[in-house]
Amino acid sequence: MSSIPQITTARDTLPRTARIEPRTRRSDFPILATRLDLHYLDSAATSQKPNAVLDAIRQYYENDNANPHRGAYELSARATQRYHDARERVADFLGVIDAPTLIFTRGTTEALNLVVTAWARTYMKKGDEIVVTAMEHHANFVPWQQLALLVGAKLRICELTTDGRIDLDRLKKLLGAKTKVVAFSHVSNALGTINPVREIVALAEQRAPNAITVCDGAQSAPHMRVRVGELGVDFYAFSGHKMLGPMGIGGLVGKRELLEKMPPYQMGGDMIEFVGDDRTTWNVLPHKFEAGTPNVADAVGLAAACDYLDGIGMDAVRTHELELLALMISRLSDVEGVRIYGPEDLALRSGVVSFTVDGIHPHDLSTVLDQEGVCIRAGHHCAQPLMRRLNVPATARASVYVYNDTSDVDALVRGVERAKLMFR
Repeated sequence: MSSIPQITTARDTLPRTARIEPRTRRSDFPILATRLDLHYLDSAATSQKPNAVLDAIRQYYENDNANPHRGAYELSARATQRYHDARERVADFLGVIDAPTLIFTRGTTEALNLVVTAWARTYMKKGDEIVVTAMEHHANFVPWQQLALLVGAKLRICELTTDGRIDLDRLKKLLGAKTKVVAFSHVSNALGTINPVREIVALAEQRAPNAITVCDGAQSAPHMRVRVGELGVDFYAFSGHKMLGPMGIGGLVGKRELLEKMPPYQMGGDMIEFVGDDRTTWNVLPHKFEAGTPNVADAVGLAAACDYLDGIGMDAVRTHELELLALMISRLSDVEGVRIYGPEDLALRSGVVSFTVDGIHPHDLSTVLDQEGVCIRAGHHCAQPLMRRLNVPATARASVYVYNDTSDVDALVRGVERAKLMFR
């Protein structure tokens, strides 16, 4: 991977959409509004939460809280309706027409494990092949690896180009009649690479007609306009906490014909239809995959996050991040000894910048930056196979979102310069 000597997408070529006013947006986030010296650049790990989300959760608990689906009283009916409405809202945000095919989970990791447990363990056998990429988060790598070991399937890894993109020529060669799963991220959490989902799906359909496509959308849903139906994937997983919503809520969007054939992966609660002494039948979608008491409050909070993001406009979110991304890469590239990883073309990147500084371990850099009030992520980013291919133990990762502005980039660069002085 080479450092980026110049910005390939100038600011004046970015799409013209309504601008976010980040300083105004910052006031919507209590943790940022009360700490003006805090420069939060770790939104790829989790986002901060606006008042609108916090208020929605509190108002649910204050006014509508009850166990849904099971109570024959008005308060329970209201809780049921709030949960139903939240699903409809999140589905609309993601362009999902058939809302019951959106299964609420704890997040992307559980959503991906649901596919592995309910679909792959049911339909895969010895000799089948699973294709993943070398940039995957462990949540979209380890479950497939362990499944391959369990059933005797073969895990095949698609390598990357020198600038951190999926090598589509290599992918073509890996796909075939034995391929049963093609799993990949929409956006790399470690590099920010935006992958060509529809092109990958088309390749899978042409060269691996027996395969399902599984897309990790944890880093795309928060940062760009996503229409799952248009992407063409069989399964799409996402997390609420990365898109201004609460922790502990996310989802899996699947094609109805696949979800209806899959057995449930957890038992109990409203996921049953009839329980006999010797057999049980399952409820309809989405309930079949949502065992136990639903996380209604956080679903309501996630719906409020969708309202907030749509109030800004996802095109505006993308434009704002591109502007900060261009500035951050330009400023860091001017610092001697900094090496930036990922595509040089900003059109192929989300708001993530992974970098290293000669002579400074990313953990040490993160500690120095923390003293300056700058929050970044340092480590392997749950992507150890990728780090091995980059030939580094770890990178520093700065990531931007709707509440960031140029002062955060300034603070980051000042902190890197200070770390260089300390470690020279």
